[in-house]
Amino acid sequence: MMEEKRRRLPIGVQSFVKLRTGGFIYVDKTRYIYDLTRNSSQYFLSRPRRFGKSLFLSTLKAYWEGRKELFEGLAIEELEQGNDEAWQPYPVFYFDFNGQNYQREVALEEVLAEHLRNWEAVYGGKAELPLSERFRNLLRAAKAKTGKDCVVLVDEYDKPLLEVLENNSLEEHNKAVFKGFFGTLKNYDEYLRFVFITGVTKFSKVSIFSDLNQLDDISLNEKYGGICGITEPELLAAFGPEIKQMGEKFGIGSEECLKELRKMYDGYRFAPYSPGVYNPFSLLMAFDNLDFGAYWFATGTPSFLVRRLKNMQYNLKKFETGEIYATAFSITDYRAENPDILPLLYQTGYLTLHGYEPRKKRYALRFPNEEVKYGLLEGLLPAYSPKAVRGRGADIFSLEECLEEGDTDGVRDILTALFAAIPYTTDDAPFEHYFQSVLYIVFTLLGQYVQCEVHSSRGRADCVLATDKYVYIFEFKVDKSAREALAQIEEKGYAEPYGADERKIIKIGVAFDSEKRSLSEWEAE
Repeated sequence: MMEEKRRRLPIGVQSFVKLRTGGFIYVDKTRYIYDLTRNSSQYFLSRPRRFGKSLFLSTLKAYWEGRKELFEGLAIEELEQGNDEAWQPYPVFYFDFNGQNYQREVALEEVLAEHLRNWEAVYGGKAELPLSERFRNLLRAAKAKTGKDCVVLVDEYDKPLLEVLENNSLEEHNKAVFKGFFGTLKNYDEYLRFVFITGVTKFSKVSIFSDLNQLDDISLNEKYGGICGITEPELLAAFGPEIKQMGEKFGIGSEECLKELRKMYDGYRFAPYSPGVYNPFSLLMAFDNLDFGAYWFATGTPSFLVRRLKNMQYNLKKFETGEIYATAFSITDYRAENPDILPLLYQTGYLTLHGYEPRKKRYALRFPNEEVKYGLLEGLLPAYSPKAVRGRGADIFSLEECLEEGDTDGVRDILTALFAAIPYTTDDAPFEHYFQSVLYIVFTLLGQYVQCEVHSSRGRADCVLATDKYVYIFEFKVDKSAREALAQIEEKGYAEPYGADERKIIKIGVAFDSEKRSLSEWEAE
């Protein structure tokens, strides 16, 4: 039987022109363009990386250049019928800050200068003038030459800032460059038809926002909740054959395959009542590889974010339960000096909106899906337990193998090693924080491979792990004996729900010494 032909997936394709002329699958977002162009005229949109911002901006560029042929068969073609002003070409100034290294002091200026030189070749200008003056001259010249107002599109404006977050002087330098350059837009409204700026974060003290107070920030607007990413109706409409192929590979039906895709890549919400959206990059990679992998984390979790999370002593379990709260202002108020890391976690996609309390005007946040949850925890484990390195026998895979084999001595040795490196420095968090954090991270990561439940309510074991052959019941104590932990398992009857289970039940009492910061006692029955 011949293998079913694979369709072209737009992985890494950020050009609308290339996508439409290259035979790639396209999820139609053009109805949003129709809506945007008929309301306000200057917008800002924040979305996590690899979420389709660049493709949407490229689509806007093609629309304003009047390239009607590229929109054939799409929603906006029908919406624009009867509109004599549609598909008129406008002068478009498209700033792309992707794909550059901003670690040098003049890197941002060089990128801006290159953009300006290209446009000066069309509209004229003097390269010896300051950048901001050259930009102003271009806006005037473009309107004079075409008789049309200008369109300004800015892709990933914050890349030159995020890339230098740990270099204060360079970050301030780049902010100052932005202030002088994009401040032009505030006083040149008479030359502007449309402005759209995207980024991962909204740096509240960057002049692109403080000066441009006319920008309409649609990042939390319910109407635009699906402007980037892929909603489930879009997924079903556009990727039916891919879902079928993936299900066939794993011997499951399309419904079961969709359930797995939903668990791994769905769950992002960018407005309180908007539908969840899938991470488009991860979804496309999953279809291309026919595997439910963790693709968004291929480049790893930023080291500065791991350090800040660890130093701020967050209760990591709350990231999963949705007990993290923030106001609309606080999650859009990103500043490098801001002690609150939640804006960065939300805007970069590690947390997403989970609920909204209108009376308190606050949002609940949590992990969007398992890809993000496991990816972030894997990045955090070495920070909390430096000995958790694959290949050294003190990692999640080694622990899972010992559990599968019923090797309780091996489980003890690995857990002992994982807790052995908790730091002693006086300015670090108390032992209880490390103890709870490492415990949560380790057993949550184990949950990818074995059935794992971690409880804290009275009457339930701290952790139950189930493999094909064994059921492990753990009870953990700090500054008490392992015998006391084991006795609690008996007294509370934690094993009773598994009395009829054919698997072998292993009860384990574990004691930790807060002074020595180590696993001190272990008893197994």
